[in-house]
Amino acid sequence: MIDFRTSPEQYKHWKLTFDGNVATLAMDVDEDAGLVPGYQLKLNSYDLSVDIELFDAIQRLRFEHPEIGAVIMTSAKDNIFCAGANIKMLGASSHAHKVNFCKFTNETRNSIEDASDNSHQRYITAVNGPCAGGGYELALATDYIVMADDGNTSVSLPEVPLLAVLPGTGGLTRVVDKRMVRRDRADFFCTIEEGIKGQRAVDWKLIDEVVPKSKLMDHVGAFAAAEAAKSDRPADASGVAMTPINRTIEENTIKYDLVDIEIDRELRCANILVKAPAEACPQDASAIVKAGANFWPFKMARELDDAMLHLRANEAEIGTWVLRTEGSSKNVVSADNALAANADNWFVREVTLYLKRTMKRLDLSARTLMAMIEPASCFTGILLELALTTDRSFMLDGQFEGDNRPAAVLQMTAANFGPYPMSNGLTRLESRFLGEDGKVAELEAEIGTNIDAEQADDLGLVTFIPDDIDWEDEIRMALEERARFSPDALTGMEANLRFVGPETMETKIFARLSAWQNWIFQRPNAVGEKGALSLFGSGQRAELNKGRV
Repeated sequence: MIDFRTSPEQYKHWKLTFDGNVATLAMDVDEDAGLVPGYQLKLNSYDLSVDIELFDAIQRLRFEHPEIGAVIMTSAKDNIFCAGANIKMLGASSHAHKVNFCKFTNETRNSIEDASDNSHQRYITAVNGPCAGGGYELALATDYIVMADDGNTSVSLPEVPLLAVLPGTGGLTRVVDKRMVRRDRADFFCTIEEGIKGQRAVDWKLIDEVVPKSKLMDHVGAFAAAEAAKSDRPADASGVAMTPINRTIEENTIKYDLVDIEIDRELRCANILVKAPAEACPQDASAIVKAGANFWPFKMARELDDAMLHLRANEAEIGTWVLRTEGSSKNVVSADNALAANADNWFVREVTLYLKRTMKRLDLSARTLMAMIEPASCFTGILLELALTTDRSFMLDGQFEGDNRPAAVLQMTAANFGPYPMSNGLTRLESRFLGEDGKVAELEAEIGTNIDAEQADDLGLVTFIPDDIDWEDEIRMALEERARFSPDALTGMEANLRFVGPETMETKIFARLSAWQNWIFQRPNAVGEKGALSLFGSGQRAELNKGRV
């Protein structure tokens, strides 16, 4: 089982140090500590275990270290920055694992960019040795890249010529969309094995500076200190400890404090229940910070995030996630109000951003998403966002016979109109009603209203509103139908339908780039018996089918 939970004392691949308001995150991969046996992580190459630690470190830098305004990414090894994703690992992995690995590494690099853009925690890369493939993609996620000018150090994206695959962790997109490298130069760069070094790398905008290797770390340290001084992160605040997540796993159940999952293997579906706060959330910033890891929005986001990662990595055949909620709508409103009223507090800002990233991870999961809105459910505010992520939603019209619980209602809050945009830059309501002028403003007028099934249907907030007579049959048929369809076709269909409207760097990475990489990872030219990825390191030349598809 792949476990995404870790902590700094368990790290095997990264060293995290602090100097005032600057942190250094140094890659020091233990080549014998890969996720599974069968390959060595030589030359600071990485597998999922390395990125799990990186993701954890990025989260902790945001929540546990409010004083940190800049982070230096570098290598702790001599004469190598990072050789990228481990080729032996990729060659030995299942298709599903390769794709999940690429998606998680993309999401982790996006979280670096989110920290830079929204948490004012700038990331600077000190490239102190050859930086290839995924290593350069890691550098591309940062704000500023300084490279040693020593005749040996270069940056490269050699996947096309060497492996017959793509630099799938956003490399192609970030080169042209983020660093704005000219297309013809990018084409040349992505088709050479040896990479580009020195002043030419600066001139082509592949990096920002070259300095002599003897001066690299001093130069980067001074630059990072200057960047950190510009940050609004509070130097005198105490961080919030990311205490261990409580989780128990049995054969078909996964339980957290606020998230319960029941797996139906016959229907290939996971029923995911998210619980509202048991009591009203604190409204004062100091009380929120004091609550720390137990502040409901933060705790819920951490548990839901871990649950999604667990299901993605360990339950590949569970193709449908059914989202349910329960609890007090009033208490969810108190949570949304607390976040909105204290938006200028550093911890509240981080929690809001984490909720945004968690909802994006749900959007991006290659699973059918359905919401079941029933009596005692609590699809309010931030929990309503769960329903708005789904491909279909069912809301019971009325009550079940013999059930004295009140009929289900929805309630919108300000949380549904801005703080949690999708990868396309739109809110889920804006995406849902793309092209319907005035519709979102009409909905905003309903903030705070309890919306029953008929009203929800009229407003377009749900897909179907069966009554108690039809409910069970309609749900069963929907789930059975989904279980019959091709998972590949569903993944492609859902990803195309979810991200309407404008294309952004994120949607290009997760839609265009990921879709092509997914396809290429299955092609004989890459993974066939005589494919480039399969034969890498053997001394044999790949036998490529030259037909263009």
